[in-house]
Amino acid sequence: GALSSQSSGEGEIRKNIIQADLVEGIVALPTQLFYSVTIPVTLWFISKNKKQKGKTLFIDARKMGYMVDRKHRDFTDEDIGKLADTFSAFQEGTLEDVKGFCAVANLQEIEKQDFIVTPGSYVGEDEIVTAEDYEVEAGTGFDVKSDFSGMKIHPEKVKVTYHEAKNQNGQAFDGN
Repeated sequence: GALSSQSSGEGEIRKNIIQADLVEGIVALPTQLFYSVTIPVTLWFISKNKKQKGKTLFIDARKMGYMVDRKHRDFTDEDIGKLADTFSAFQEGTLEDVKGFCAVANLQEIEKQDFIVTPGSYVGEDEIVTAEDYEVEAGTGFDVKSDFSGMKIHPEKVKVTYHEAKNQNGQAFDGN
């Protein structure tokens, strides 16, 4: 598509727009967000009066939102606020990159990517929390809700293994 294709002159058009420093931000949206379009949509924010000259904001919002029904997705107010706050922080020069969500790239970095502007290429993958990242001793009061609050956990990627553990009475725990 328009983010990475080199056919039909798209690569040259993209290169010229970027070199003219007109792209303020690119936001990759999730699928099924629009009723008439089921494929992912990307928003391009073009401006002659960019607040951050020589820089472009990339946001990967493909994992945001929730399914309204089996065919349509929507954003929560929090999702919309997060996107708006991210863009505002970028314009004010206070934004810090968030792995897997947003990143700021300068023109040289975009040129190194051969002017391919797929947000995922710049923001990278979000951090995956796995069981190996945490060592929990039996009886320590580990609480999933508080200990993992604010972290993005992908249950399908968490590997759980049972080791011999003892309950508070010293009896072996058999996993049942």
